[in-house]
Amino acid sequence: MVDKNPAESIRRRGLMLVLSSPSGAGKSTIARNLLESDKEFELSVSVTTRPRRASEIDGVHYHFRGRREFEYLRDNDELLEWAEVHGNFYATPREPAERAISEGRDMLFDIDWQGAEQLRERMRGDIVSIFILPPSMRELKDRLRRRAEDQESVIAARLSNAREEIEHWREYDYIVINSDLDAAFSSVKAIVAAERLRRDRRPGLFEFVSGLLDEKL
Repeated sequence: MVDKNPAESIRRRGLMLVLSSPSGAGKSTIARNLLESDKEFELSVSVTTRPRRASEIDGVHYHFRGRREFEYLRDNDELLEWAEVHGNFYATPREPAERAISEGRDMLFDIDWQGAEQLRERMRGDIVSIFILPPSMRELKDRLRRRAEDQESVIAARLSNAREEIEHWREYDYIVINSDLDAAFSSVKAIVAAERLRRDRRPGLFEFVSGLLDEKL
């Protein structure tokens, strides 16, 4: 009989994986693939003040809240990060994220550089941040066009915003260039595997090593 791998039973603290990229670089696809293939991850569900669409479920797609309730959460330090987008507020609730991390579960955040910056300020030791880059601006433009979702004026605006976003690449722990989706996804999985093995993220190692040293041969 083969003994269970002891490394699998060592208690660890969860990590907060932040994925950011300019629109069209592949962040959302990589995030979706990670959630489907790695059951240790759960997606952070944001709070928003925008109206719920008919196809959306409260608590699954977003936590839908009124503006007054959102302001209460913000003013009482119950949000890890927040931003106003097109007149509506979006934010990451603090309590579910902190509970998941303390219980050894990993949280995935599909957010922009501004949200990542706020998370670092509040949870620096738990954050692992990855910025996804396109192989070239021309390829990024081609990908946006292939979506067939936006007019040329919107694509031009997205490309302009992309240059500003890319300027923040130095603030991230890891950079993945998405010239091939499978290779980029493999790189992200390798980063996650390494970060889960970090000594400072595995408090259960103290008990494990003590047991090793006390073991009678």
